[in-house]
Parts: sequence; C-alpha cells; structure tokens
Amino acid sequence: MSSNDSIKKTLIVAFSLCIVCSVIVSTAAVMLKPAQEANKTLDRKRNILAAAGMLQEGMSVEEQFSQVTARVVDLRTGRFADDVDPDNYDQRKAAKDPTGSERLSAAQDQAKIARREHYAIVYLVEDSNGDVDKVILPVHGAGLWSTLYGFIALESDGNTVAGLGFYEHGETPGLGGEVDNPRWKAFWPGKQVYRDGEVNIALIKGSVDPGNASAPWQIDGLAGATLTANGVTNLVQFWLGENGFQSFLDNLKSGEA
Repeated sequence: MSSNDSIKKTLIVAFSLCIVCSVIVSTAAVMLKPAQEANKTLDRKRNILAAAGMLQEGMSVEEQFSQVTARVVDLRTGRFADDVDPDNYDQRKAAKDPTGSERLSAAQDQAKIARREHYAIVYLVEDSNGDVDKVILPVHGAGLWSTLYGFIALESDGNTVAGLGFYEHGETPGLGGEVDNPRWKAFWPGKQVYRDGEVNIALIKGSVDPGNASAPWQIDGLAGATLTANGVTNLVQFWLGENGFQSFLDNLKSGEA
C-alpha cells in the first residue's frame, strides 16, 4: 500500500471520528438543555427567596416560591404592564436592544449600565389579606471587574430593606467578592432607602456608628474593595431612584400601580 493511500485512510478515519463526536456532543446539548433551563430557573427562584430572607433550607424551593408572584413593570410609567408575559420576557436581552431600551445620559447612568430596559420583572409577596408584604426588585450595575446582578427586597412600606443578594458577578474573591458574605449581607435588613424623598442609602468606609443620625441609611463598607463598594452604592441608588423603580414604588404604595 502506498503512503498516499495510508494518509488518505488516516484522514478519512479522523474526519469520520470528528463527525461522530460532533453528533454526540450536539445531541447531548439538545437533550440536556431542558434540564439546564430548569436548573437556571430554580436557581433564580432560590436567589429571589434568599434576597427577601424567605429561603428555608430543606424545604422545596418551588413550594416556597408559590407565595411569590412575578409581574412586569413599565419603568417609563411606574405601572404594571400586564400585556407583557414575565415568563417570556428576557430583561437582559431587552437591555441590549435599542427598541426595548433607552440610552442613559452620563448624568443618569449612575450604575454604569449604558442602557435601561423599558420593562422589568418584579416579584411580589402578599399576606393573607392580599396586601403586598414584600417587593423584590432586580438590580444590576458595574463593580470593579464585572457587572453585578442581584435582587433587593423591600418591606411593604417600600422604604425598609428586607435583604440584598447578588447571584452573578466577577469581583475579586476575599475583596469585592465579599458581597457574597452572609455576615455582610446581614447588615442590610432594616436599613432605610429614602430620606426626605431622596435615595440616601449607601455603603460607607469602615463600620457604621449606631449612634450616628445617618446610621439607618448606612451600610458597612467592603474592606479593601472601595470600587466594588462604590459600585454597589451606585447600582442600588440608581435602581431605587427616579430612573429606576422609585415611581413604581410610589404608585404601589398609593394603589395606583
């Protein structure tokens, strides 16, 4: 057998093996996609519950989430948009689409997100009388190395923080990554957002002095991670401010959402 025949057979075998492997990988990806999407949805629900301080380990996440209702809010009007299905609306995708978002000016873009989507999915927890007990809002903004994505939960007054949690970021472990530390997240519940009608909540350098008159609006900073801490302050202030959910929260409290 000539060397050319040998090379030809080797190439045919290699090509055939590539085709078979490609088919196997593609088939596996298609078959696993439903399970991956289900896990992604479950993880999102877990993070929503955790941000609101409602997650109980050992209990079914689905069962716990049954008390949460997803609604879509039009950020341009501050009112519910019942014609938009929260199950089919992709908020991240909309934020990148010029037809589904608006470009923020430098003065508006406190969170450094460039564009703000027209609609956002919020999550409501109602009491036995059907009144809103908690509202959980999606937030995101620039940190030091990444965009932080999370949820902030407010009590029924729309001003008292019930909790905060980030489910995705790329901040430095041990520094900006301390946003995941349960000890730091425990500083948030009970803090106040608005002061004289303006968003006043912010991270400070060092620890909060309980005797300080501004303590209700202050959160302990992240040691060694000033830029991440500034990013958290900026994104929270943006999303709870006039370009975020402030008008919606006002409408919700007045029953006009």
